[in-house]
Amino acid sequence: MNFELYSEVVVQRDVPQEGLLAGDVGVVVERHDVAELEPGYSVEFFDMLGNTVAVATLPASLLRAPAHTDRPAVRTELVTV
Repeated sequence: MNFELYSEVVVQRDVPQEGLLAGDVGVVVERHDVAELEPGYSVEFFDMLGNTVAVATLPASLLRAPAHTDRPAVRTELVTV
């Protein structure tokens, strides 16, 4: 799937090395195209106060567009490697 710059995306699986859990929502800030590989995206993730908590480069297959059935969630613990 292709995502537009500055669109919201949802992580589909945990990415513990980046401190991300499935369902985390971020904003696409860059697209990366490498011959013979799927597109990758740099995605910025924020806390509820608007502070950046991670910027991760992820393959398109790990991301999806938000759906109308998605709901916000809150977690108080950080994911550690």
